Amino acid sequence: MNTLVAIPSSNPGGLEATIGEHFGHCDLYTLVEITDGEVKDVRTVPNVPHEQGGCMAPVNYLAGHNVKTLIAGGMGMRPLMGFNQVGIEVYHGSDAPTVGVAIEAFLHKSLPLFSQEHTCGGGKA
Repeated sequence: MNTLVAIPSSNPGGLEATIGEHFGHCDLYTLVEITDGEVKDVRTVPNVPHEQGGCMAPVNYLAGHNVKTLIAGGMGMRPLMGFNQVGIEVYHGSDAPTVGVAIEAFLHKSLPLFSQEHTCGGGKA
């Protein structure tokens, strides 16, 4: 099975990067391609300006990159609903210190699905 996971990250991205506290205001996204339970590729894409299209701009941007899963530390209810609408599963990063730690937790199925209790008012985790 092949899946592409996006994680809001601080510069310069990659597995050692810290996870961005709020998905819409991160420096960039680290994209991790997982095939048969193993990391196959790691790359980054820039974030999009939050103003263009509001909360749906990053949702549509990541969907356009064929992202199937997002691991986030914080986000508001509107983008969470948007990710659900475009078929991207969202998991809560559960305070993982780095992208790599979050990916390992995802591979071990120990991250909770992002739910309304994890949402914030927007802009702050």
